[in-house]
Amino acid sequence: MSIFVDKKTRLLVQGITGNEGLFHAQQMLEYGTKVVAGVTPGKGGEWVLGDKVPVFDSCRAAVEATGANVTVIFVPSRGASDAMFEAADAVSRSLFA
Repeated sequence: MSIFVDKKTRLLVQGITGNEGLFHAQQMLEYGTKVVAGVTPGKGGEWVLGDKVPVFDSCRAAVEATGANVTVIFVPSRGASDAMFEAADAVSRSLFA
């Protein structure tokens, strides 16, 4: 499996308000990655990282609002599979809508 990340990559960070998600999102921004959105259920409407990144309640809302096309997941292990399915659903809906 190959993963292509280029100038068209628009990154969504699932779990962006947690310690790991916030830390790594900051590192990615400093590196130059286009971090366009974060997702943490129940924290939609907030902004993180100096008001640079909006937080949404769901991947679907984040993809629709920002056009995110790649995700990285920083959620507790018990929620990882749900996060993967949610991301896949959001992207497939945007591609085939």
